[in-house]
Amino acid sequence: MVYRPEIDGLRAVAVLPVILFHAGLSTFSGGYVGVDVFFVISGFLITSILIQDLQEGRFSIIRFYERRARRILPALFFVMLCCLPFAYAWMPPDKLADFGKSIVAVCLFVSNILFWRQENYFAATAEEKPLLHTWSLAVEEQYYLLFPLVLFVLWRFGRNPVFYCVMALAVLSLLLNEWALRNPDITNTARFYLAPTRAWELLAGSICAFLVTGGPRRANDALALLGLAAIVIPVFAFDKTTPFPSLYTLFPVVGTALIILYAGSSTLVGRLLSTRGFVGIGLISYSAYLWHQPLFAFARLRSLTDPGLALMMSMGVLSLGLAWLSWRFVEQPFRAGRNALLADRRSLFSACLAFSVAFMALGGVMVVRDGLPGRLSADALAHLRPADPRGAFMQACQLQEGRPIPPHPLQMCSGFMADGAADVMIVGDSHAGALAYPLLQALQEAGLSGYSTAYPGCIGLPGFRRLDDPRYDCDSYMTSMLEYAERSGTGTIVIVSRLPLYFHETSFDNGEGGHEKGGPFLIDRLDAAGQAGLPDSRAQRVLDGYAAEILALAERFNVVLVRPIPVAGWDVPAYLAKREMFGGGMSPLSTDAAAFRAWAAPVTEVLDRLDSPGLRQVDSTSPFCDPAPGGRCLNERDGVALYSDDDHLSQAGAEMLVPKVMEQILSFQSAP
Repeated sequence: MVYRPEIDGLRAVAVLPVILFHAGLSTFSGGYVGVDVFFVISGFLITSILIQDLQEGRFSIIRFYERRARRILPALFFVMLCCLPFAYAWMPPDKLADFGKSIVAVCLFVSNILFWRQENYFAATAEEKPLLHTWSLAVEEQYYLLFPLVLFVLWRFGRNPVFYCVMALAVLSLLLNEWALRNPDITNTARFYLAPTRAWELLAGSICAFLVTGGPRRANDALALLGLAAIVIPVFAFDKTTPFPSLYTLFPVVGTALIILYAGSSTLVGRLLSTRGFVGIGLISYSAYLWHQPLFAFARLRSLTDPGLALMMSMGVLSLGLAWLSWRFVEQPFRAGRNALLADRRSLFSACLAFSVAFMALGGVMVVRDGLPGRLSADALAHLRPADPRGAFMQACQLQEGRPIPPHPLQMCSGFMADGAADVMIVGDSHAGALAYPLLQALQEAGLSGYSTAYPGCIGLPGFRRLDDPRYDCDSYMTSMLEYAERSGTGTIVIVSRLPLYFHETSFDNGEGGHEKGGPFLIDRLDAAGQAGLPDSRAQRVLDGYAAEILALAERFNVVLVRPIPVAGWDVPAYLAKREMFGGGMSPLSTDAAAFRAWAAPVTEVLDRLDSPGLRQVDSTSPFCDPAPGGRCLNERDGVALYSDDDHLSQAGAEMLVPKVMEQILSFQSAP
């Protein structure tokens, strides 16, 4: 196979946006498309080698897997080995147990399946997974487990029939992805991680291999430039809200194919990509890809607050330096050839098996031993694993997206009702779920019955829908709760919801290194036909909708509206545990009250104007925040976290707010 320096240059175009995206550089909001470029390149190069072997009659599946092992495993195992001491020293038990699972999954090349089962690739918590990026290696290896065998079996029918079969498989995979995109029963996470909906990208590279090896290539400046633009523009134009993979993915995939097919050495793109800088980064791109995610993840794990851009960029530069070292001293010595380390095939496979078994044993210990909690002090563990009596109730009484709204009342949530009825009903999102259990206990002590189910990620008002995720049936949730309240004779509705998070297009930033991980969860108000309006008027429509729906509910029920609960911005228990582990000051943890008030202001200004005999409002900031200029909002009290993460109240925090809510509920009970 003829060496093409522009392909190595194209690897640089793929890896650099991925690194900058994971570093948190907002300009490169679509940098994740670099992985799709890698998929196409991989499909092209591997299929080219397979076609050449088949044409020359020297195809060997064992030799193929040997080449893959030499290419992939030495650098991968080296990076995993380097991760172990930092994981042991810096990871809390739950994350170390997850890390152990990922080690096992990487060795079995099923990490994409593991991460599919765990969380969204774009979730903020995923940024702290050192081996998250290995999902793409798993997709490739699953593809190459079957593709060479399929190619070998079909080759007897001739080159052209095989080519058309490959094209048909690519189309089927793309159609499968589009079907899954429109099927509410299949999550976006499944489509993102799993091989069946990604195979068409690798097959696009395979199609290029057939075209290139089928005759002389034709250089074309215009098509090569178009291909480069199709890769580069999405790097800046796409973001986490872009449906992916989808037809949008055709941009980087087709762009890569155009460069492979038409960026000859005589073209501008070919000459650009063949320059020393692009080729140099391309040569080390695999190692750079391996190194960048662990460096970023451990920087986040070690920092008390979100690491600054300067630190993350320095980690990005370090990943390139480490990439050169591992390319030079790990990748190169193990490459195929007489002078390669472990040149004998048997010794290579034996060494790979031994390392895999050792890694899986270590990972298994981390999982079985529950993340080795004995590494941490008792105080650090107390912050990470606080006793929480709400646990079982919250788990049973929080609905999940994508599942039908169950009929009320739910048996597990009915323990505070009396004769099948509830004087007070608590509705809302996960903030309602965090407050519900201690509030129901207080109601019971006051001689009142209560009922609550929460729907995390759904505003606690009817007439709205989530724009960013159609799996959330928010309007149906509120409609069902209110219908049940009327049927059962409920007099008072308590609404607890993160109203600013649904209004804003960014989550809360406390200005001190803490940025809320959840959201934003964009919503819009539905009209009479169940449709949302034009995007440019969404903000005002949402604010007007808040006011209208709250006042409408106050005509049907006594309404206690819990105003926006202060958000910490950083994971409070994790922050306190890290402070125990790494040091960093012992003053009570708090945030700037003005920062939260400014963020919530568009919503609170609307709430301030609401007036109805059937409405009471609870000032949620008063138990936590000093109202004076320069005041602070407490995140802990007497060493106890008031939050269970960066925004949800802990049991201790909820108990501080419950008396304020009870005061307003009881004011209705005593009213004439």
